[in-house]
Amino acid sequence: MSATISTPAPTPASGTDGSPAPVSPLRRFVRPATALLSGLLLFLSFPPRPLWWLALPAFALLGWTLRGRRLRAGFGLGYLAGLGFMLPLLVWTGAEVGPVPWVALASIEALFVAAAGLGIAAVSRLPWWPFFAAGVWILAEAARARVPFGGFPWGKIAFGQADGVFLSLAAVGGTPVLGFAVALCGFGLYEAYRQFRAARATGTVPRGPLAVAALSVLLPVTGAVAALPLVDDSAEDGTATVAAVQGNVPRLGLDFNSQRRAVLDNHAARTHELAEAVKAGREPQPDFVLWPENSSDIDPYANPDAADVIDGAVQAIGVPTVIGAVISPPTGKLRNTLIEWDPERGPVATYDKRHVQPFGEYIPMRSIVRLFNSNVDRVSRDFGPGSKVGVFDLAGTKVGLATCYEAAFDWAVRDTVTHGAQLITVPSNNATFGRSEMTYQQLAMSRVRAVEHSRSVVVPVTSGVSAVIRPDGEIVAQTKMFTPDVLVEEVPLRSSLTPATRMGTLPEALLVALAAAGLGWSAFRSVRARRRARTADDPMI
Repeated sequence: MSATISTPAPTPASGTDGSPAPVSPLRRFVRPATALLSGLLLFLSFPPRPLWWLALPAFALLGWTLRGRRLRAGFGLGYLAGLGFMLPLLVWTGAEVGPVPWVALASIEALFVAAAGLGIAAVSRLPWWPFFAAGVWILAEAARARVPFGGFPWGKIAFGQADGVFLSLAAVGGTPVLGFAVALCGFGLYEAYRQFRAARATGTVPRGPLAVAALSVLLPVTGAVAALPLVDDSAEDGTATVAAVQGNVPRLGLDFNSQRRAVLDNHAARTHELAEAVKAGREPQPDFVLWPENSSDIDPYANPDAADVIDGAVQAIGVPTVIGAVISPPTGKLRNTLIEWDPERGPVATYDKRHVQPFGEYIPMRSIVRLFNSNVDRVSRDFGPGSKVGVFDLAGTKVGLATCYEAAFDWAVRDTVTHGAQLITVPSNNATFGRSEMTYQQLAMSRVRAVEHSRSVVVPVTSGVSAVIRPDGEIVAQTKMFTPDVLVEEVPLRSSLTPATRMGTLPEALLVALAAAGLGWSAFRSVRARRRARTADDPMI
């Protein structure tokens, strides 16, 4: 059934002979330009800008660009959107190594957006297409988070929503559900606009498509409101006073660790200063201290002088301290290791980073990559991955460990919580990326993780932005970039599990299944349409 509107339908434009009017050459560039614009809006929705809402018009424009397109056009337009998104988002990857690695990475990651564009074009003629299109986007993100070389989930739509109204959905189903809601709402806004235009042109309002448009917008919004009770920062297990040390580095860029002893001494000096402040009553006594990744690039097991510096600092503050160190065994690969250092017993536990960064901590296809950039030889010895989940018992608090790059991976953070973590720390080192937006993008990930798992998150960084985040995603303290500092805060400890933590990859799997169903339905309709066309041409078939 349809409601009737008295507005007359306009007649299509035509030439003097009744043929369609010629298309202006400039109009041929409208969709490609819009695809690029949609990608740029996605980039602008990410931190440090508080413009999370720009993701909605970005997806609305992407829906307009792709709806009804052929598959090849969908792929090409999707690739343009991917370049518009990934090139500015990942510019920090070329901060010290030049444009070739940056452009190569962005171009490869844009292929996943291109594949999403193809899929969205395929499902765009289906009923309920915004739901299938949002599912296709999550399917592409799921693939990008896994391949190649273990994946690169940087730029998941969820990571741009730390300040957004949909953030509570992270506690429902993690980053896939949060990203799905944003994409669905954006596509729904376009569908609502499309139905409005159609109603004005035809004088009718089809109730089915109108319901699709309304639900596409209202379902994510009402879901986010309904999920607000899951965002809880109460202290279920009491509180802990934690100190995060940012020692700073002697210089920016790839050579930041050429003065490795200076980096270690900086962090030890800040810890001694904290100890003095505690004695003077200017700071509360922390229960434990967190140093960042690579705060000791000197192996303290092989270098007694480095061990003495660390031990002196830890004894001065008198509480367990987590040290980020590079471990150099006599044979085999290096280890990016976090060490629990006790003031009385010394090193008592270790965690080796499980997801080491390709082309940063190890070089795949080294001989081929060297042809394009000689900086690969700065990584003269590859790092190897650890295999055990990192949870330290620090003065009675179970602290989950996700080292830097690992914060981007759903499984790497969730594992620590399912293994008992009451608080999460993300020790990081971003000195090689200068004063770029990288540190803010990474901080936003930690805010989303805080809500996703209802845990306080502490981010100690060598030189970027260190921060203390409550379970509701609020930043309660943070440092400035490339400034020595120490953050001391009392944070709530929690042990209950959110639905997102309990379900793990199930929500993502269901959304991938939704995308697969839409793609399968679209393929079936296409095959059936071709068969009908052949039958019409040849009644003997």
